[in-house]
Amino acid sequence: MGQKGVQRPLQKLFSWVRKQSNKVKTFLGVFTVLTLLVTLKLLIHEHNHFFVLAEFAHFVGILVLIYKLTTHKTCSGLSLKTQQLTATFLFARLFCSLQIEGDIHTILDLVTLVATFWLIFMMKYKLKSSYMTDLDNMKKYIVIVPSLVIAFFIHPRTNNLILSILWAFAVYIEGVSVLPQLRLMQNVKIIEPFTAHYVFALGVSRFFSCAHWIIKVYDTSGSYLSLSGGGFFWIPMIILAEIVQTFVLADFCYYYVKSVMQGQMMVRLPA
Repeated sequence: MGQKGVQRPLQKLFSWVRKQSNKVKTFLGVFTVLTLLVTLKLLIHEHNHFFVLAEFAHFVGILVLIYKLTTHKTCSGLSLKTQQLTATFLFARLFCSLQIEGDIHTILDLVTLVATFWLIFMMKYKLKSSYMTDLDNMKKYIVIVPSLVIAFFIHPRTNNLILSILWAFAVYIEGVSVLPQLRLMQNVKIIEPFTAHYVFALGVSRFFSCAHWIIKVYDTSGSYLSLSGGGFFWIPMIILAEIVQTFVLADFCYYYVKSVMQGQMMVRLPA
């Protein structure tokens, strides 16, 4: 009774939002994002905690997939290519992190990488019959090649050029690694709960990471854009990569929250 009582006003809210013009929807979206950013700034004072939260949210999403694969014995609806791209940027970032300085991020990346390798192994071999090969049809070079080219020209300035390019490559790949998964979901249209939980966790992860950079720039009155030894282009490119992935996932997160509020197990995407 209590849950239904909460859902009804939320359903009315979503119904009202759907009827609004695109301008009103855009305003409401921007207002919501700004409200969340202000709330995070007031609650979290250590910028490094944003990254920890982002990495933890990603790991929780991976745990959801592990549960799905071990209990339901199927990888239907999951993009193998997204997992391979995820392993790529995690491996690159972990390698750079070990060369520079190991910390909590290194541990989280290592655990997430191991879990991602396990997912790839299960999808390629143990649960291959349930993998939607024909629907996971986005070419990986579409995201790998541009990321590598941009990383070659725009990267942090350090004494080790290879590490700098590799770190930048990891940042750019991370920003677009979810695209094959989104492409597969657009092909399927109806997303089962565990896959939906995973992608929503990625959205939460990206939001925390994006919030870190935006709040960092705000707290330094914009001067941080030219710091970190990267000239004027490196930090803006990081922020751009974070914003791109956040907005790419924002549309799905809207339909996810809408489905949850309406008590629906499946997430239905528009045609």
